[in-house]
Amino acid sequence: MNNSELESALKKAQMPARPEAFWEMFPRRVVNRLNRPPVWDRARRHWLPRLAWGLGMAMCILVAFAIGHWHGRMEKNGAFVLLQNGKMLREVLTLFPNRVRAIVQDERGLQLVLSDQPNVPMSTPLWVKICDGKQCSSLVTFSGQELEIAGQKITVLSDAEGGIILEGNQFVWSSSARNFAQGGLKIEAKRLNSITL
Repeated sequence: MNNSELESALKKAQMPARPEAFWEMFPRRVVNRLNRPPVWDRARRHWLPRLAWGLGMAMCILVAFAIGHWHGRMEKNGAFVLLQNGKMLREVLTLFPNRVRAIVQDERGLQLVLSDQPNVPMSTPLWVKICDGKQCSSLVTFSGQELEIAGQKITVLSDAEGGIILEGNQFVWSSSARNFAQGGLKIEAKRLNSITL
């Protein structure tokens, strides 16, 4: 088909007839389309909520990862870091003045060992960690306290030079000698001088 044949076919064709209902609705449809926001505006309104949801989900994932990482790190280091927290120690000692013999943390959790009478002298807190194989116990106590840790009765003492001495039924350990206790116990101890009471 060439141009002249196409032109004559188009001239013979008639315009399709529209029903009367079409022409009645036509003005309303034109007005509705004119009042409708542009396509790019509708697209923007659709992607903004998606972007907000996506960013919200990303933040939730990051927070969950951070909490998991922090919790894993606390378990890896043994959550014994809590016992060296000055604010927590000051609050506990304020709640129970001269009654806190020790705050012990082991596989059972955190325990507060209190005296019946307010007879625990105020002194620099001592942090002690005792490991017996895979199980560790950590505590904060004061010089002169006798406690049961890792299945043994232990007396915790502080000397005049800032050293810590632990005396058990079958061993004596000193922070200055850094020797190993009998029975494979591994002991760490230090004064918490930074914590003012």
